[in-house]
Amino acid sequence: MSVEGLILHHGEAHGVTLHQTRVDYLVTAEHSKQCSLFEFTVAPGFNTGAHYHTKIEEIFYVLEGELDLRCGERTIRGGPGTCVFVPPGAAHAFGNSGSAPGRMLLITAPPGHEKYLTNCATSLPRVESRTPTRSPSCAQSMTRSSLPH
Repeated sequence: MSVEGLILHHGEAHGVTLHQTRVDYLVTAEHSKQCSLFEFTVAPGFNTGAHYHTKIEEIFYVLEGELDLRCGERTIRGGPGTCVFVPPGAAHAFGNSGSAPGRMLLITAPPGHEKYLTNCATSLPRVESRTPTRSPSCAQSMTRSSLPH
């Protein structure tokens, strides 16, 4: 019996678009028991708004451009090579206040965050609050799908 992995060339991943920001699903719960991996092409003006997750941790890694990254009370403008680790329960956000798109990788653990992102792409209005919140629409859908959020 052979074990197969996953090889993707640039542009082969499927994903969603959130307010002109492209999210490619590189590794999902379908592939991994440990984490999911996403590539974001963050449009100018995009901002997730401050929020938190109770059961997942996230790692942001900037590939191109500059992005606004928040973890806890600290917010930075980070360029290529900037890495941010967000533990469960920490308020965080990311956005792009610049004039050019930025690219970043997002790793989430446990895997399955793609279900949340897909739900957000189809059901959420733009949120730009500075107060950490959980969106009721996403929180309710997460309860229905039993995905840790």
